[in-house]
Amino acid sequence: MVDKRKITDWLPTTVKEMEMRGWKQPDIIIISGDAYVDHPGFGHAVIGRILEKQGYKVAILPQPNWRDDLRDFKKLGKPRLFFGVAAGCMDSMVNHYTANKRLRSDDAYTPGGEAGFRPDYATIVYSKILKELYPDTPVIIGGIEASLRRVTHYDYWSDRLKPSILFESNADLLVYGMGEQAIIEIAKQLDENIPIIKIINIPQTTYKQELPNLDYTINDWKTIEIVSHEQCLTDKKAYASNFKIIEEESNKMNASRIIQKNGSHFLVINPPFPVMSENQIDNSFDLPYTRLPHPKYEKRGAIPAFEMIKFSVNIHRGCFGGCAFCTISAHQGKFISSRSESSILNELENISYMPDFKGYISDLGGPSANMYKMKGKDEIICIKCKRYSCIHPSKCTNLNTNHYPLINLYSKASEIKGIKKIFIGSGIRYDLFVGKTHQEIIENGYDIYAKKLITNHVSGRLKVAPEHSSDAVLKLMRKPSFKLFYEFKTKFERISRDAGLNQQIIPYFISSHPGCDLADMALLALETKKTGFKPEQVQDFTPTPMTLATEIYYSGYHPYTLEKVYVAKTPVQKLDQKRFFFWYKSENHQWIHNSLKRINKEDIAIKLLPQKKYTPQNTISKSKIRKK
Repeated sequence: MVDKRKITDWLPTTVKEMEMRGWKQPDIIIISGDAYVDHPGFGHAVIGRILEKQGYKVAILPQPNWRDDLRDFKKLGKPRLFFGVAAGCMDSMVNHYTANKRLRSDDAYTPGGEAGFRPDYATIVYSKILKELYPDTPVIIGGIEASLRRVTHYDYWSDRLKPSILFESNADLLVYGMGEQAIIEIAKQLDENIPIIKIINIPQTTYKQELPNLDYTINDWKTIEIVSHEQCLTDKKAYASNFKIIEEESNKMNASRIIQKNGSHFLVINPPFPVMSENQIDNSFDLPYTRLPHPKYEKRGAIPAFEMIKFSVNIHRGCFGGCAFCTISAHQGKFISSRSESSILNELENISYMPDFKGYISDLGGPSANMYKMKGKDEIICIKCKRYSCIHPSKCTNLNTNHYPLINLYSKASEIKGIKKIFIGSGIRYDLFVGKTHQEIIENGYDIYAKKLITNHVSGRLKVAPEHSSDAVLKLMRKPSFKLFYEFKTKFERISRDAGLNQQIIPYFISSHPGCDLADMALLALETKKTGFKPEQVQDFTPTPMTLATEIYYSGYHPYTLEKVYVAKTPVQKLDQKRFFFWYKSENHQWIHNSLKRINKEDIAIKLLPQKKYTPQNTISKSKIRKK
């Protein structure tokens, strides 16, 4: 099948493309740090298509050059209503730097994987430029970078607390979370000639208000004031205490408005919209996406992030896991919003018609692959709930974890003509279906799901994320006991063996997570040895804004208890923890032995390392240890 798309099937990116549509001026210009890919996995495309459906003329300005005379920011002219600004699908600093702050040599969201096409702190840079060029045109910031930096936050890359990105960017309004509903309301109010400074009643938006002028009657929202930005700068424990309030309100169905003093202003964070209904989320995914990068990139090479999701389908949003190091619930919320079967199957069928589709779906999942259609059995209980997680420290008795809807979806999707195989590439929460009673297994289809997943939807290697083996560290991570990983591993191997399949589990672990010390890492290394794993790709904890782990990392206090927590912070401490992942490499044996002897854990070294003579610790200089 030959793709016969025209340039006008994409949202316009140039004046010429606007003229082809008969436009003289766009209503809205969306600026993104990513290349323009017209796909539901890219935020700029989703927001653009949503606004287009509302009748607005939307243009896309991807990866503008911020280093020259700013001609890119001027080429489309001034929009009638507003500029929408996002750094891209990733925080620009996470995109640019590794966990040890080394500059990355590539960018998955740029043609050819080339680095250097977006600035550090992209939202701030783009927004400031626009406010200088077009001071009277509203600038609305959004996307994950703005969303997770909406309040005073720790920035790992500058190693300091920063105020809400709304203050640093000079933007007029911030949309947090998945922004379809909020951006429609903003556009409508601006279209009705309501001044941007008067737009203060829309859920899921954040704005600045001069002291002491604050309207406490808007929408009858309750208001909670958190510790001021100035106090956060001088009191780490007070700063940590803010997170508990922010997280709880983010995870409520009926949340309060949050305010924070910053100099002469209040930062005002309105409560989020209700969880999207099935119809609402379908409307977002069923828009006329081309599912392809803009043709302008044809000669510049493939866009790696697009290639990864090109033949994948997202089936829901949200995650109720509440992992301490993860930003998903902070951005998408803990309540699951699932698409209808028909919407998902239609998207799969459309993919099957794509000219270069070979019959293999790379993923049919979401933030967590097996949370589809899961929600509270009694919504009244959910309305009163403020838990950060529905499954930690234990599963909520009101949570429906029935896997039959997902089992049925997998079956129907596999029957679509042209689809040979569907793989599940998203993370599986095995704790949702292992370690259960016989009655739970029968009622919720746990064993049926496990068998279907393992025999039909694994590409030879299944990635799972136990993250650690220490119960104390896992508790801080908000992850289940390592015993459940063993149980799942046993089930996986038995089902694979019975089906005659040569498959393996690839576990992911994190080093240097708050609460984890060298002894914990040594015990984790010992567990990997017992299970026969030799990690090749490992992850060192990277503090990202608005996660529990990051607040602990910076402050040294647990926001919920305000008790002190050990944190590995220096480059040497973090490198030392990471080295335990490679216990099987002979060049690390001497160092591991001496390190464990130093902390009186030589008994672990005896179990972990080959039995041979090791040089006493005092004969190895600290400089040599660091160089290793």
